[in-house]
Amino acid sequence: MTDVVEAMHRSIARLPWAPDASSTRTRGLTGLVYRSIRSITGWVGSGADVALTQLQPLLDKLTAQAEGPARDALVAALNGVLGDHLAATGNPLALPMEIRCQGRVLPHAEGERVLLLIHGLCMDDAQWQRRGHDHGAALARDLGYRRAYLRYNSGLHVSTNGRELAQQLERWIADAPQEVTELAIVGYSLGGLVARSACHYAATAGYRWPRALKHLVFLGTPHLGAPLERGGNWLDLALGMTRYSAPLATLGRMRSAGITDLRHGSLLDEDWHGIDRFERNARLPQPIPLPSAVSCAAIAASTGQRADDLGDRLLGDGLVPVASALGQHADPARALTFAPERQWIGYGMNHLDLLDHADVRATLHRLLAPSGGHTRRDLGSTKAPIPPGEGLACPELVEEG
Repeated sequence: MTDVVEAMHRSIARLPWAPDASSTRTRGLTGLVYRSIRSITGWVGSGADVALTQLQPLLDKLTAQAEGPARDALVAALNGVLGDHLAATGNPLALPMEIRCQGRVLPHAEGERVLLLIHGLCMDDAQWQRRGHDHGAALARDLGYRRAYLRYNSGLHVSTNGRELAQQLERWIADAPQEVTELAIVGYSLGGLVARSACHYAATAGYRWPRALKHLVFLGTPHLGAPLERGGNWLDLALGMTRYSAPLATLGRMRSAGITDLRHGSLLDEDWHGIDRFERNARLPQPIPLPSAVSCAAIAASTGQRADDLGDRLLGDGLVPVASALGQHADPARALTFAPERQWIGYGMNHLDLLDHADVRATLHRLLAPSGGHTRRDLGSTKAPIPPGEGLACPELVEEG
């Protein structure tokens, strides 16, 4: 913040025709003042770090007793916005990647049929619970899965999380007391990109766990990117157009690597290595197809009441356009090939509604139910297969018994 304020001070004070326009430092007595502020805040920061290190065991005990879910949600949001910085500086608030269930870490897979749920940006594993519903709990109860949830630092690059997830799943399934014959993954929003990245790195490394992967379901995943991040990139560009607003662009550049990866749906290290991730550039991510021999499905939402109305065309679910959630791209090399019957659009719902809407629940049951078998609760599906590029409104549900 001191750097931002000094840069604005320098820009405002400098005459329009003065040389050295690129410098953000002030001179003379003013420069001395800013250098002093920097020194003092550096000392205070270092002293606070030392003190907090000494007090960390006590702080951990107090926060565990006093806060719980509220603190976890706040830390998850902080990781989503600044998680790469937290990890790079060794901050204890940086979340490690863990596979969990009901508040405990699962050292290995439990059961033959396993369901793994991966949360989105600024979230944690507890936030699959919304308005009294949890997709994981419902699918475990009705379809016989043993559920597990991934908790991770959503501010890291998607490829960083994808590679670590691929490695953890290899150990997690290999250490299981019984063979895992079926693995199903449900990825919400950014979590779907992490799942795709993990599949790619697992295939590259020759890991065994993808052989058990039978289902991969994406809930509102921005496969082709999210307009809000592209808007943030345009804002950086606009702020940099004048010397008076340019220092404020520094604040926009604080957003995490996980957020900037959402611009175009980056999955690989190669998508960001060697470039300034805040610069507007024409380089698109490398196209990565859906994993073969896996039943992949995409669920999208639209705030519009029907296909092609204003809300549907402009907003999608408020964060992710329908075309991005369904992987529809004009370039066939970048388009994702979801089978028509494994695409679904819910109208009149937003991005968060995907976590608990009754029609989304029914669609997940239909997609993950064993083919040819029965479930503990039979639910209806859409009336007809969905033509490519289109979708049906919420399906009529038929519940017996």
